[in-house]
Amino acid sequence: MTTAASLPSDAHGLHGIPEPVYSWLEEQCLQAADAGGPVWLRMTQRRGRRVVQVNSFVGVIRAPSGFQIEVLPKVGRAIGGGADQARQLLIEMLCCLRGFRHVKTSSAHIAAARMPLLEVFIAEFLRTVELIVKRGLRGDYSVRQENLFALRGKLLMARHLQQNLHRADRFFTEHDEFSIDRPEHRLLHAALQRVASISASRGNQQLARELQFVFAEVPASTQPAIDFQRVRLGRDMASYADALAWARLILDEESPVTGQGRHRAPSLLFPMEQVFEAFVAKHLSRQVRLPLSLKAQARAHHLVRHRDQSWFRLKPDLLIKDGNRDVLVLDTKWKLLDSLKANGTDKYGLAQGDFYQLHAYGQSYLAGQGDVALIYPKTATFEHPLPVFDFPHSAGLRLWVLPFCLASKTLAMPVELLRNHGFKSQSESAVLESIDLD
Repeated sequence: MTTAASLPSDAHGLHGIPEPVYSWLEEQCLQAADAGGPVWLRMTQRRGRRVVQVNSFVGVIRAPSGFQIEVLPKVGRAIGGGADQARQLLIEMLCCLRGFRHVKTSSAHIAAARMPLLEVFIAEFLRTVELIVKRGLRGDYSVRQENLFALRGKLLMARHLQQNLHRADRFFTEHDEFSIDRPEHRLLHAALQRVASISASRGNQQLARELQFVFAEVPASTQPAIDFQRVRLGRDMASYADALAWARLILDEESPVTGQGRHRAPSLLFPMEQVFEAFVAKHLSRQVRLPLSLKAQARAHHLVRHRDQSWFRLKPDLLIKDGNRDVLVLDTKWKLLDSLKANGTDKYGLAQGDFYQLHAYGQSYLAGQGDVALIYPKTATFEHPLPVFDFPHSAGLRLWVLPFCLASKTLAMPVELLRNHGFKSQSESAVLESIDLD
């Protein structure tokens, strides 16, 4: 099985891959376009060469041949370092994404430096299953009806007379039977079979086979969608939550896209916009002073009313609240800005549509009075907040463009915002981060 944890690039920043893999990627481009869903790949040209480009997704693409392509965030300008640093940062960011918070960075940190990203994911899944096995598989009682040679449980007289009128040695009974054959175990068994077939790591393969032996008495799920509907994670099954979250990813081969359903992908791919949003939301909450609070994905307002119906919900990524009062609206954008390009043509790399969006948020959530902000990753060309933007026709509304440092996990803000909206300073947040054991 041929795998590639990372691919060398040429002088133009292009990565070469085998022709069969490239042809498969082109086929995926066409299928995604025909399906009408989110286009995660696109075909283009660069310097006279055919190129396939991944659009705003990160993670692992696995071709049918087993060839793996890691799509890492473009963080070289943000944190420095190479693929290992980008891989570790991606794992830390994924920990903040809804549906993926079961990743444990402490163990993944060690593995990330020497394993391809897909093997890191597989190792994390196997670790969660191993913890369940060490604690013992949870069995359950199920009601069974059988025609037995001995009376067991309750005799079902009508069925007994129907089937055993001439068989005095049989009893048609209904009884409770304790078994580990339950949907949770069927799903884990199926996921173990799946990772054993796709893993290229000898250690992962060996552990997967050992764990499969524990589930030998349980048939692997053949209908995962139905079995997931039957999962019941009560208090005694809470330890299964992480492993089943992994199993859902492995069996469905879906990317957990927060907020707008799930994007079907042939491998484990994650939308970078939402990964960045979740990362900022987790760490920005530590910069907010009480009694203020941070709310993610607010949904309180709509853009218009039509025939007594509210249309076009306004959903800012982040909202700072003081009790029931909205005081600051923030939106995250995964894009690298250049603060030196302040001319009318480049406009730092900012998009006009984002300004329209924040203006609508300010009018609805802040009644046109106060501050709204766009948050971008901090880079060597965008280290400090840009000068404030004023809306000429909304005199009381101002827009800020702020850098978020991926390394220190803090948002850089001008003193005015720090004072007006109850944020801790960067130095205070850095101290808090250093003592945070989460």
